[in-house]
Amino acid sequence: MNVVLWIIAGLLALAFLAAGAMKLAQPKEKLAASGMAWAGDYSSGSVKAVGAVEVLGAIGLILPAALVVAPVLTPIAALGLALVMIGAIAVHVKRKENQALAAPVVLLILAAVVAWGRFGPYPIS
Repeated sequence: MNVVLWIIAGLLALAFLAAGAMKLAQPKEKLAASGMAWAGDYSSGSVKAVGAVEVLGAIGLILPAALVVAPVLTPIAALGLALVMIGAIAVHVKRKENQALAAPVVLLILAAVVAWGRFGPYPIS
């Protein structure tokens, strides 16, 4: 199960690093035009803040566990990213974007699995 948790954490880290970097690097108007219509409803600072949280969460999924330095930060990062996905789901439901719900639901489940595994029976030691 440890290997499975590492694989899930790695995939999550890649997904959140890419998504967060895109939100940090591109203006919100370009994000809204490229399919992230929700970005148009929020300030540029809010969109950048979400991007920064996603990038930091991606780093937190891997670095503390890989270096075995404060490994408790890995499940905390997973829990934080799960909360971000709950927010994403709420935004999509509010905007009635049912077609956009699949990705955040899957990411929420995967982040919750990593948080459960690393807080519970398979901690980094």
